[in-house]
Amino acid sequence: MDDSRPIFLQIAERIEDDIIEGRLPEESQVPSTNQFASFYQINPATAAKGVNLLVDQGILYKKRGIGMFVAEGARQMLMEKRKEQFFEQYVITMMQEADKLGITVDQLMEMIRRGAGR
Repeated sequence: MDDSRPIFLQIAERIEDDIIEGRLPEESQVPSTNQFASFYQINPATAAKGVNLLVDQGILYKKRGIGMFVAEGARQMLMEKRKEQFFEQYVITMMQEADKLGITVDQLMEMIRRGAGR
């Protein structure tokens, strides 16, 4: 956990990462809010806020009396969301900086190819 963002957002992102990376497959049960609270040594209400954020987005769903589960299609939804965030945070920012520095698209593509070869 890092201190720059609210803990509940970090928990939601950790669950998202586990879904994207296959550690939490679709239709599998996620740890309880009490388990998250115990593991991260936080208030269960804070853990619940992170989990409920994902419920609101349709990533998790509740089975009454059993717990929270990963929704079908959750991984694909998260991949699309993360790709859009990547585009906004990195590609647009990179293009703006390249423009400021007078770097052409061709030069930028060459830099990317060079970086991929590392």
